[in-house]
Amino acid sequence: MEKMHLCSMDVLGKALLDFWAGDYTEDIVTISSLEDTDTMSLTYLFRNYDQMPSIEQQALKACKGNVLDVGCGAGSHALYLQQQGFEVVGLDQSPGAIAVCQARGLGHTLCCDLRSHTAAQYDTLLLLMNGIGLAGTLAQLPYFLAHLKTLMKPNAQILVDSSDLIYCFQDEEDGRYWMPTDVAYYGEVRFQMEYKAQKGPIFDWLYLDYLTLKQQAEQQGLQCVQLVEGEHYDYLAKLQLQ
Repeated sequence: MEKMHLCSMDVLGKALLDFWAGDYTEDIVTISSLEDTDTMSLTYLFRNYDQMPSIEQQALKACKGNVLDVGCGAGSHALYLQQQGFEVVGLDQSPGAIAVCQARGLGHTLCCDLRSHTAAQYDTLLLLMNGIGLAGTLAQLPYFLAHLKTLMKPNAQILVDSSDLIYCFQDEEDGRYWMPTDVAYYGEVRFQMEYKAQKGPIFDWLYLDYLTLKQQAEQQGLQCVQLVEGEHYDYLAKLQLQ
């Protein structure tokens, strides 16, 4: 695949393009406000269905009708659905990610911020790998959910997985929890990606406990049901219009 020129801020896109071109020498480094540095495996971003966590597999099985895969990345979820005969659109604001999706054979893609997408409605909105994090902060979540509603057909569903970060704030000695004082909600995290010594912008990301998601969804006229409870504070939920 011919390499393309990318904006210096598209760190994810550059990494995905390198991997797809066979130039895989390192993974993405993620720096978070949790005072934690981690790596995001590029191999994992190109996983097939059998390599996906059970929660993702069950989310894909629950899809119906035409699907919008929000934050599609390298396209692994969208490509699986396309292979199963679904009409699916992969949306990502990373030009490099969308280029990789197209090169891998995904037929329909959108390169834009989700909030600027207003031109269509879908039966399933798929937000995996903690896609609800795109809301950024708890204060922005109502506006994010309200926009998702505009993309839903009357009987549509939103499938979303997330994690409750409460375990990050448990004292190892006495088991009690402490809450950070520098954010409005303990699931608000700031991230930055680094790849081959190039750093992307700092961005807000939201992890939600299920009860908070349910409360916020109901306030926006969305019924929320937990479909799967994971083994480590994670879950899969379905939101529908009330």
